[in-house]
Amino acid sequence: MTSTSAAAAVRATVHGYPRQGQRRELKKAIEGYWKGRVSADALRSTAAELRRGNWRQLAEAGITEVPTGDFSYYDHVLDTSVMVGAIPARHRAAVAADLLDGYFAMARGTQEVAPLEMTKWFDTNYHYLVPELGPDTVFAADSAKQVGELTEAQELGLAARPVLVGPVSYLLLAKPAPGTAAGFDPLTLLDRLLPVYAEVLADLRAAGADWAQLDEPALVQDRSPAVLNAAARAYRDLGGLTDRPRLLIASYFDRLGEALPVLAKAPVDGLALDFTGAAAANLKDLAAVGGLPGKRLVAGVVNGRNVWINDFERSLATLGTLLGLADRVDVSSSCSLLHVPLDATAEHEIDPQAARWLSFARQKTTEIVTLARGLARGTGSIASELAANRADLASRAESALTHDPAVRARAAAVTDADGRRSRPYAERAVAQRAHLGLPLLPTTTIGSFPQTAELRTARADLRAGRIGTAAYEERISAEIREVLAFQEKAGIDVLVHGEPERNDMVQYFAEQLTGYLATQHGWVQSYGTRYVRPPILAGDISRPEPMTVRWTRYAQSLTDRPVKGMLTGPVTMLAWSFVRDDQPLGDTARQVALALRDEVSDLEAAGSSVIQVDEPALRETLPLRADGHAEYLAWATEAFRLTTGGVRPGTQIHTHMCYAEFGDILRAIDDLDADVISLEAARSHMQVAGELATAGYPREVGPGVYDIHSPRVPSVDEATALLHKGLHAIPAERLWVNPDCGLKTRGWPEVRAALENLVAAAREVRGGLPGADS
Repeated sequence: MTSTSAAAAVRATVHGYPRQGQRRELKKAIEGYWKGRVSADALRSTAAELRRGNWRQLAEAGITEVPTGDFSYYDHVLDTSVMVGAIPARHRAAVAADLLDGYFAMARGTQEVAPLEMTKWFDTNYHYLVPELGPDTVFAADSAKQVGELTEAQELGLAARPVLVGPVSYLLLAKPAPGTAAGFDPLTLLDRLLPVYAEVLADLRAAGADWAQLDEPALVQDRSPAVLNAAARAYRDLGGLTDRPRLLIASYFDRLGEALPVLAKAPVDGLALDFTGAAAANLKDLAAVGGLPGKRLVAGVVNGRNVWINDFERSLATLGTLLGLADRVDVSSSCSLLHVPLDATAEHEIDPQAARWLSFARQKTTEIVTLARGLARGTGSIASELAANRADLASRAESALTHDPAVRARAAAVTDADGRRSRPYAERAVAQRAHLGLPLLPTTTIGSFPQTAELRTARADLRAGRIGTAAYEERISAEIREVLAFQEKAGIDVLVHGEPERNDMVQYFAEQLTGYLATQHGWVQSYGTRYVRPPILAGDISRPEPMTVRWTRYAQSLTDRPVKGMLTGPVTMLAWSFVRDDQPLGDTARQVALALRDEVSDLEAAGSSVIQVDEPALRETLPLRADGHAEYLAWATEAFRLTTGGVRPGTQIHTHMCYAEFGDILRAIDDLDADVISLEAARSHMQVAGELATAGYPREVGPGVYDIHSPRVPSVDEATALLHKGLHAIPAERLWVNPDCGLKTRGWPEVRAALENLVAAAREVRGGLPGADS
């Protein structure tokens, strides 16, 4: 039994909280502002009310120290760039004229000015805006957001802890600004950046902050001695300040490894560590360095990235061990709860038995408070909660929902031959070119076309019973006809049906596969105002019937040009779902691959000669440490080949990836054995084309020339310049022309203009090639 004084010392806290509101009020307010329907003052008022609501919910649940500063209009890394004054030269005038409009210009771009590059936040599906830094970057502190939000929480009578992206991670996440000389390392700006952080910390202290949290997730990756020395120097200097709050250095997503002793020795006041998943190794490593004597440890024992209920007994055992390794142990989530939906009690359509297994942000705060009470006062104080938790865990382990003997038998029978095409790529390419008859630099799109308000209304009307199936399907048919007609008129070579029937590229399939649970309100931020509802992979996976064949066949009947069959690949189906944690990911991937293999076979039988299996999550799911790469890439590439390996040589298999750093997985991309790969390249200025060329990638490639995450329409000259840059790396006979990603989030006017410019650029460049037929 723990003493009463210990009970008073244990705090319950979180690193961050979902931003959007119960009904995505933030999304609606921001998009209304962009369209001129919501004023800046009204947007700020909505945001302030959402922040206050979040803090009240946390406090009412029993969270004793709420985070501030984690709220964002678009992205917290972009917020950090504003905080330290790292505004790219092309955006300075807009920021000076109006900070809010300039902020959104950096995020989204304007017709005149390109946005910041966007990529994935470590191995999550959240996207951050990449800082652009150069040797001439001048930092300047702007504490207004951090101080303002701290003050708001204090005015509610709450103990609050400002949360900032740490200086080392900020620089490691940055890239050299365009035009910077090769070889520039943003980390060399550390000594220039630290005084700015010191000024922000002093401002927070003056505003009443007792603690400030500096997030350093980049230190959980494999880091060189130079980076570790930089981290030691950063926290020696910041820890040595006299005018500062107490400093809590936070890491998450994996173990700190060699960075742990560096931070443990630093003159800071506490560490926040992840003790879930692979990061459970932090417990052993913490003991090896002698713990954190005299310091605070915030123990992340509740998984902030997945939706399954916590195992209370396991977490309490971990917490009990940690009590002897730090001066004080507090209980928290493993990372920000930004990565999970808000409230599981809103999901009334999920099977009641399965609902007992789920924990979203609000439920996780309750779990944290329960564990803090159990740690402080002993297990007798939470006896009823422990009993209920044991029963719920047993229910999941024993449920027929989670185990299908037929699925497991089929997966066990898979052989290496099942994941191999019958002919090598060189032979397939000849057959495909003869069959398809495409010109040099063939044009295509990635799959989706704009999801109009009319489409979303029709889908909602069908769910609500306001229209029947026949009326809904006629609306879908009409949309497909419009999409096909536009593409033919624009001169696109390989068409898509536009996916009007799909609510989301993962959810659409999950709703038709066994083993998945679909939410109605489980929104999670992907980037900016883009929210998704990740399905929940709860049990064994199979495909009861075809999922895409009907609409693909219909689209192909409307044109003589090839129409791509469109599927989401097995790794992305896992990565963009809340995956089950009761079996190895590779086993789950194989089950999903077999279900998709059946769909590929049916598409081919229905006449599809081009089939795209998207794997945008292949890179983001790569483990953060190199010692996990080989195992992951082995099962990930096997799953893709298992999905596509059964088609004929003349059937062209495409795949697509976007918004990630691909250089780390070029060999794996080759191992997929796809015939064509399309990749995001516009914001990164064709970087990936050069990387593929350097690696000797032998297949066809479509590096994107149209950044679809910005409302701006690229000109013909811009697209032409990018194509010429691509041709320096990829031969014309292997180069495709396409956007960076699907067009679902864009509006029809900009899509029409951008694709017409894309086709015009392809024709212009094609016309200058020897032997080209435009």
